[in-house]
Amino acid sequence: MSENQFFIDSDKLSAKALEKKHRLENDPSSRADHMAYLPGMEQISSDIRDRVLHEMEHYDYESYTDADVRRALAHETCSVEDFKALLSPAALPHLEEMAERAKLETSRHFGNTVYLFTPLYIANYCENYCVYCGFNCYNDIRRKKLNFEEIKKEMKVIADSGIEEILILTGESRSKSDVNYIGEACKLASRYFRNVGLEIYPVNTDEYRYLHECGADYVTVFQETYDSDKYETLHLLGHKRVFPYRFDAQERAILGGMRGVGFSALLGLSDFRKDALASALHVYYLQRKYPHAEYSLSCPRLRPIINNDKINPLDVHEKELCQVLCAYRIFLPYVGITVSSREQKHFRDGIVKIAATKVSAGVSTGIGDHESKYEGTASEEAGDEQFEISDGRSFDQMYQDMSEEGLQPVLNDYVYV
Repeated sequence: MSENQFFIDSDKLSAKALEKKHRLENDPSSRADHMAYLPGMEQISSDIRDRVLHEMEHYDYESYTDADVRRALAHETCSVEDFKALLSPAALPHLEEMAERAKLETSRHFGNTVYLFTPLYIANYCENYCVYCGFNCYNDIRRKKLNFEEIKKEMKVIADSGIEEILILTGESRSKSDVNYIGEACKLASRYFRNVGLEIYPVNTDEYRYLHECGADYVTVFQETYDSDKYETLHLLGHKRVFPYRFDAQERAILGGMRGVGFSALLGLSDFRKDALASALHVYYLQRKYPHAEYSLSCPRLRPIINNDKINPLDVHEKELCQVLCAYRIFLPYVGITVSSREQKHFRDGIVKIAATKVSAGVSTGIGDHESKYEGTASEEAGDEQFEISDGRSFDQMYQDMSEEGLQPVLNDYVYV
């Protein structure tokens, strides 16, 4: 897939906006330095980024052999070097053995449980130009921001279905979805749900502390790709363009008191083996620095978006995705692994028996359409979705399917005193 296939045709843009869009796409010199912090962005003193990027840049996965993979699988504890072997092409013939080992680790640390949650998008306004994302500021979509009554209504619909954990998401726009707005949404969520997560634009430590005080339990941030050169070509405008500020978001969230943090690369944007290595090492090094926090990994692949159906993951097929997930579990046995509705039913049903511990249910990536979706009707007032999903099962259906697979669906396992 050529890089240009990411770009979106925006025939409804003004001439001035269209000119700026084309300049950003075609003239690298017109873009801000993606490694330079913008005013107001907190800089923390941490060596995690340098350590992760050093390992990634020096990872030659073609150099690993069948013997390296066998040696890695024979070790009781998986080292960084073992993990690199398990991510290499040489490990693909050993996928069945990896799955057995991953299944054993999952059973040992998580039993046969699978956690269920649902995402709630409360706004899709965005100030970034990320060329692969349906929310990007140059994509001509229906924009919407829920008011607090609408948020409450959506949350009640979701809670009434039985869900006890929610993930609140916004587009990346401080002007439309400021921290106070997100904080009030967290306060509302705390009335309806036992566990509240956030997937929003990165913020400073004091802002994470405020959001935690409002009721947020954990934060997930997608680095998208850990290849900073590729990152520069995909994020052409906005705060998200600043690579190091995004990288340090989870550490700032931990410093701000968040109980848990989630990590991910969007597999298919760049070399997926290097991105998978960097994602896991990001967790690995932070886990050793802050052992009290909870850590989780996601493994999303690219999906088609509105105005660009050509977007698909680059070289990341289900077999390769399974390899990544099994390697994650063997290397990081205590870490939660989430598989989203981007993946098809058969894959999600299979991987929760092997390596994954958490799946979404009753998913909508649109804005304000949970009620209409649950009623089986279309909402003309809803904001457009971020990407197309593959598995649209309801909470009830997901709960039933997981139970029939011999798993124990878990809605919440925290005791509040």
